[in-house]
Amino acid sequence: MRLVTAGSTRNIPGPLVGRITRHDLPSELRAESIRLFDAGEHPSGPVVGYKAVVSVEPMELNVPQVDRLREADHLHDGDIVAVEGASGFVRSLYRPREHHHHILVTERCSSNCLMCSQPPKDRDDVEALSDRNRQLIELIKPGPAYLTITGGEPTLLGDHLFGLISQLKDSLPHTELHMLTNGRTFAWPAYSRRFAEVGHPNICLGIPLYSDCATEHNYVVQARGAFDQTVAGLHQAARNSIRTEIRVVLHRLTIPRLAKLAEYVYRNFPFVEHIALMGLEHTGYTPRNIDKLWIDPCDYQAELEAAVELLAIRGMNVSIYNHQLCTIDRRIWPLAVKSISDWKNEYRAECSGCAVQDQCGGFFATGRLRQSQHIRPVVS
Repeated sequence: MRLVTAGSTRNIPGPLVGRITRHDLPSELRAESIRLFDAGEHPSGPVVGYKAVVSVEPMELNVPQVDRLREADHLHDGDIVAVEGASGFVRSLYRPREHHHHILVTERCSSNCLMCSQPPKDRDDVEALSDRNRQLIELIKPGPAYLTITGGEPTLLGDHLFGLISQLKDSLPHTELHMLTNGRTFAWPAYSRRFAEVGHPNICLGIPLYSDCATEHNYVVQARGAFDQTVAGLHQAARNSIRTEIRVVLHRLTIPRLAKLAEYVYRNFPFVEHIALMGLEHTGYTPRNIDKLWIDPCDYQAELEAAVELLAIRGMNVSIYNHQLCTIDRRIWPLAVKSISDWKNEYRAECSGCAVQDQCGGFFATGRLRQSQHIRPVVS
């Protein structure tokens, strides 16, 4: 699904965030809204008072506007978008009709994982994205059940992260937050204490751990000392009553020791709330490293089943993400979760007529070039 469109800007000195409306609003209700005019539509009256006007057709208006949009059919009433004055980009930030929601807080990262789906960018985006996200959070009404904080590495925001979480605590107190982080910064006791002191009642850290062997984990994340910092970060989080989840991306480098990693997790991190065993996403850095990473899911079923069984029979909460049901054994189907975000989830022609498609995790839209050779409809 499209997330970005672009056009020509006028009267927009800097980025702004607003809620899309395709209908005229009373003047007193316009301040938070961006009026969208689709192809063939033109204003029937004054458009002053809106945060901006965006349109497919060319328009000469004396208000903040973006016209000549390349496309607009993906924009719906209630969508929250960012309008960038310099570039003319209109970026979708939040779509209330979807089930999966996230806030991107930075594209910088202290790791450089071989299969990173959001390759880091070495630029200082903290102030700009923090301002954008403050505006976004103010507009999210009502709050969703779940919201993911993602990057890059969120802890690189410094104090801005504490401010963001504090704002979420006040504005969306009933929303479950899931923050994706490499966990390394939490190795410092003072940082973990400071994070805990924000006092958000409903936040969990999703921390990757790719091996029980330090050299192998460090190689996957391309960072020296990362394993020791991640392990220490998990323990410091637990000492400060910060909830945690361990995430393992399954590929050729992580599969051989998967059962040993499961044993290591059980013995060293009995406090984690959840372990997610995740299929590989074919985007970002993955295509350039595909020969190192790719393994057909059907070829690692023995290792996956062994790890799942080891964790489950010991009472740990384990799930399988990003897998098609036809590629895993029926015995572990109950642990398979539909986890791919709505906007990048799809099914293939081969799935037509599958009896369990509504339960299946489907495919990443980015993964069309590499998929299991054993995709087939389940007939009963």
